[in-house]
Amino acid sequence: MPPDFVWGDAGRTVVCRRGGIAQAPQLLAEHGFAGFELLSTPRALAGAPGLATAAVAVREVGPGQVPELAAPLLGAVAARPLVALGGGRPIDVAKALAAVSGAAVAAIPTTMSGAEMTGIHRLPAGAESRASGLVRPRLVIADPAAMTAQPEPALRASAMNALAHGADSLYTPFANPVAELTALRGAALIVAALDRDRADRDPAPLALGSLLCGYAIDSARFGLHHVVCQTLVRVCGSPHAETNAAILPRALALLAERAPEPMAALAGALGTVPDGLEARAERLGGDPPGLGALGADRARLDEALAAMLARPELGFVPGPALTATDLGRLVERSW
Repeated sequence: MPPDFVWGDAGRTVVCRRGGIAQAPQLLAEHGFAGFELLSTPRALAGAPGLATAAVAVREVGPGQVPELAAPLLGAVAARPLVALGGGRPIDVAKALAAVSGAAVAAIPTTMSGAEMTGIHRLPAGAESRASGLVRPRLVIADPAAMTAQPEPALRASAMNALAHGADSLYTPFANPVAELTALRGAALIVAALDRDRADRDPAPLALGSLLCGYAIDSARFGLHHVVCQTLVRVCGSPHAETNAAILPRALALLAERAPEPMAALAGALGTVPDGLEARAERLGGDPPGLGALGADRARLDEALAAMLARPELGFVPGPALTATDLGRLVERSW
């Protein structure tokens, strides 16, 4: 597999390149992103001084939820191209702003959040009616080393989020052959990389696996896993990637019962059998901590379950309608 490639797809260009962070100012200029504003985090900015120098303005994105982070920036950012450097939070903030301003967005991921590959995001608080639609970045600069540079526990949590993108895309009403091919190939790349010791791990397959699974969920949308995780993060306050790692083993066990054929295909890509999906995901995630250890607020669990049941995407899960009891059991087993 070549580590460097350019992938053109329906108005989007993905440039996967070793050293892409260092080359980002040149690549942005080549793809029409001159005079851009940069949205990022202190951690990501520290590894990309040339990018900050090339920007017209730099906006630091702190912790919090995307709607509340994006809202105060609406009056600050001009209607010029936006470049997001970092994980899912700065990329989703850039997409949220662009949904209102119409700006073009370029994404330079430093995790495996997959946000760079999707038009899935929330909108700025109070400006939802001004949005013209959801935004997918027009340009993605994927530097495999940067995408996989987190410490091992955080890296595995981010990888579980990426793997969940592929898993959720396999059974929705929008599932299709292209999404299935990319999801299963992406999942196989992710697990093959995680089965190796970090010192022997090539970052390129892991990064490509994340890009492919991100493409799959953007195409086929999502169901059980992401409804549960997004809601827990928003309502109970647990961290995003780590919540995905805690929930994924239990979600796969439930999905193996409700979507046996897609989950059998996923099990094959993961080198296991459907009954082994839960244990396989646990090992791949590095035996992740439960929701309680992650600081999730148990006092708001009933509120979170009600919010999950209100999500229309929950109806994409095959079988009888999921109940509060079903979801509560899944969450409690992940606590």
